[in-house]
Amino acid sequence: MIVIAFDYGIKNIGVAVGENITRKGRPLNILKTNGGKPNWNGVKNLLKCWEPKIIIVGLPLNIDGTKQNTTKQSEKFAYLLKCKFNILVTMHDERLTTVEAKSIMFNQGGFKALLKKEKIHSLAAVIILESWLSQNLLNIH
Repeated sequence: MIVIAFDYGIKNIGVAVGENITRKGRPLNILKTNGGKPNWNGVKNLLKCWEPKIIIVGLPLNIDGTKQNTTKQSEKFAYLLKCKFNILVTMHDERLTTVEAKSIMFNQGGFKALLKKEKIHSLAAVIILESWLSQNLLNIH
């Protein structure tokens, strides 16, 4: 079963694709936004290409579990995905995924790797996807 994950951001949306057998994901190119508005044609093309059974959207929360400024925007993005494409969409806690993504990039390429900010978002989407897969493996058919 193919799964796509999005790490929603005001400027960029990180994207990852994975599947339930290996429980692994891989980063795809980011989608640029226009003032926080997604490129819906880009989203449509991704979904047409990969034909996922489910979409995971990162749920941005503070460390203490309270909502962030971007939480409502991520929730709206998830809602619109479901409405526009008639596909199962679920949200998954993304606390510290950006920190983890930056750490992975730094370990692989030092400070220079951190300059490729677009890759951080897609790597965060991989972390969201793999975390969701590991927690929901028993519920997947």
